Amino acid sequence: MTLNEQELVNGCRQRDRLAQKRLYDVFAGKMFAICLRYTKNRPDAEDVLQDAFIKIYENIDSFRGECPLEFWVRSVVVNTALKHLRKQKHLMELDDVHTQDNHVAATELTLSSFQWQQLMGFIHELPTGCQTVFNLYAIEGYQHNEIAQMMGISEGTSKSQYARARMLLQQKLSKEQRFDDESVRKTQL
Repeated sequence: MTLNEQELVNGCRQRDRLAQKRLYDVFAGKMFAICLRYTKNRPDAEDVLQDAFIKIYENIDSFRGECPLEFWVRSVVVNTALKHLRKQKHLMELDDVHTQDNHVAATELTLSSFQWQQLMGFIHELPTGCQTVFNLYAIEGYQHNEIAQMMGISEGTSKSQYARARMLLQQKLSKEQRFDDESVRKTQL
């Protein structure tokens, strides 16, 4: 942990409002982006961020410095987002998707032609369960057994939701690619 992080943590442990504000200023932007990945709209993301920072301030004493402060803050934010989804009943809708065709097309699309904002828009359009598992696995780096435990689902459900998310994203990317290819051909004529 850097000296600045240690000062921030010590200040927050002493309930120093200036230290709390500095901690918020350092991490709020990145953490808000995480909140947006788990929610469907900006107001919900703002609520999750606010709830997360309240938890961070209340539980700063549990931060032991065994990992970078940002990792600890991120885990609080992700867990707060999951709790928010549970309250909204979105995670109760998760089922094992064995009835779905869970294979991903053999030809992978290149993502280089898509902008980050466009990809995040596609992820936002996924059903909540798929979106949540995709974020946890593909972006946050959790394993399926960890996701299952965090979300209160089976490991198989986590895997099938991830496969379904990949399939749906593959379809969206493929459709978008076809649309872009047709637009290019029309402008060349």
